[in-house]
Amino acid sequence: MSDDNQHDPEGINPEDFQKFLKDFLEKGAQGIDAEKLAEAAGLPKDPRVLAELISQLQNALGSMKDGGVNWKVAADQARSLAAQGSVAISESARKAINDALGIGSLWLNQATEISELTIEPKLLSRELWVQEALPLFQALASPVANRMGEALSENLQQNAPEEMSGMLGNASNMMKSLGGALFAMQLGQSLGKLSSEVISGGDIGLPIFPEQRAAFVVQNLESYVNELDVESDQVYIYLAIRELAHARLFKHSKWLREHVIAQITNYAAGISIDNDIVQEIARDFDPNNTEEIQSALRDGAFIAARTEEQSAALERIETMLALIEGWVDAVTDQATHLLPKSIAIGEAVRRRRASGGPAEQTFGTLVGLELRPRKLREAGQLWKEIGHRLGYAKRDAIWDHPDLLPTAAEIENPELLFARLGADSSSDDMDRELRKLLDNPDNQ
Repeated sequence: MSDDNQHDPEGINPEDFQKFLKDFLEKGAQGIDAEKLAEAAGLPKDPRVLAELISQLQNALGSMKDGGVNWKVAADQARSLAAQGSVAISESARKAINDALGIGSLWLNQATEISELTIEPKLLSRELWVQEALPLFQALASPVANRMGEALSENLQQNAPEEMSGMLGNASNMMKSLGGALFAMQLGQSLGKLSSEVISGGDIGLPIFPEQRAAFVVQNLESYVNELDVESDQVYIYLAIRELAHARLFKHSKWLREHVIAQITNYAAGISIDNDIVQEIARDFDPNNTEEIQSALRDGAFIAARTEEQSAALERIETMLALIEGWVDAVTDQATHLLPKSIAIGEAVRRRRASGGPAEQTFGTLVGLELRPRKLREAGQLWKEIGHRLGYAKRDAIWDHPDLLPTAAEIENPELLFARLGADSSSDDMDRELRKLLDNPDNQ
């Protein structure tokens, strides 16, 4: 590279810079090579995968102009993993799901006033789930992805050889792209793994479709049904009702999906990267033992401790997710009360979620959150009590506006909610209270 290129910001040769990064990744001052980097990122030690790793990094550096995240890298990685072991949808599974949906929709009508869905359910392969889910995860992951890229850019510049400092200082966007590419690979790994675990569109707590419809990852659903020691037709009906209830709720409450996404992305936007941990891991990194950096990437160890504001925001997110899941549980339990094994199936579903289900694993990787609604059972009991005392119509009307929803304190002490809603008064008083809350301009 000429001296002019080294000092002129507009004269940096991308090919030379990419060669430097390729050499850095393959050799490095501490002997880090592509195989070790792949292991650290959780990628298999496969020559083809390693070649793709370098290619993806080079493509990201060559194509990204704003220092952002190359989401195509995440999508390609996720689809590649999702395709492994994927099988076509069997006709028997297709029939079982369609039969369950027909029964489930009728039974659900007896348990909620929220209207039926108008869009046909969708049966997904693992690869198609990745394609449909990626926009949602992109929205959720962007804040922390961008911050990770910035942190890596800063640390690489600070620790680069002195003779490279001029070029690195003029290539901050490229360095951010490197960080973004590494994060994208980690996201692709998470989504690829998740594609073999999720069983429905709402399994992660948020619907993957902006337009509300039920969806099932058929291969995974069929495997889960076969794992339970319960008649398969009953399991299909129970899970169909849960998914239909989840989709109906988000269709009814048009504000809900964007509201929860905004809560999570606002939380993530306040995340800061702990540079001391980044530097400590970089300083003590043993190329023969990549478990530390792999765990750090997977568990969000680079993310600094939460502030008080973030802790409060996290409680609001957990409360909202508990209210959503609690309502779905309450409605599903009511709709399936005639199903002989409904209690056993419901407990199996709750154990799956309590053991750290798909949502918790994925959000832990993306934004350092453990989204396990700690008040889930309490929220479910609250919705059942609301339905018992006020009826299904008024219970479901609470979802008309976020300001009507129970607070964390009201989940713990339901009488506070009933007092607020005028539940001890006449039906007309209750209706007036709901209208007042909905019509109050301060609540908009």
